[in-house]
Amino acid sequence: MSKSRHRTPPDTREFEDPLSNYDPVVYADPFEKSLCEDAVGVMQLHPFDHVTPETTIRVALTKMIDNDVACLVVTKNEKPVGIFSERDVLNRVADRFESLADHPIAEVMTPDPIVVHTTDNPARVMNVMGSGLFRHLPVVDVDGKLVGILGARRVTAYLQKYFPDVAGA
Repeated sequence: MSKSRHRTPPDTREFEDPLSNYDPVVYADPFEKSLCEDAVGVMQLHPFDHVTPETTIRVALTKMIDNDVACLVVTKNEKPVGIFSERDVLNRVADRFESLADHPIAEVMTPDPIVVHTTDNPARVMNVMGSGLFRHLPVVDVDGKLVGILGARRVTAYLQKYFPDVAGA
């Protein structure tokens, strides 16, 4: 003989909103709050330069030299498809520049760069840069369109706002 199992509905007065019993986050200082709550826009995202995949290596290098930048984001339809940095120049171009100078940058760029989003916080930026050993990260909006770039100098400038005494050390 089997017994039927009938569940009595719980008394809803016993339940509270599950989020009501969490204490608000308390940060140790403004730096910790900024790391966790600010968006990457608190860091300097501009100026930045970009080129298309068809841009020649010669034109790209000239642009890097003229604008005193360490990298260019390669974009198609305003979205990053690659990055071309000083590291790419040294590893893929320097010893054969004359034969490659008029080739498209797509042949020597680093394809599919890791990006961060405008909604990401500074802690994520530093985590991605540090764990991936990246010196530059393109910043994209919610549609994936390029809006800026972050590099080691810009991250350092952000940190110096909170630790000005360390700058001269």
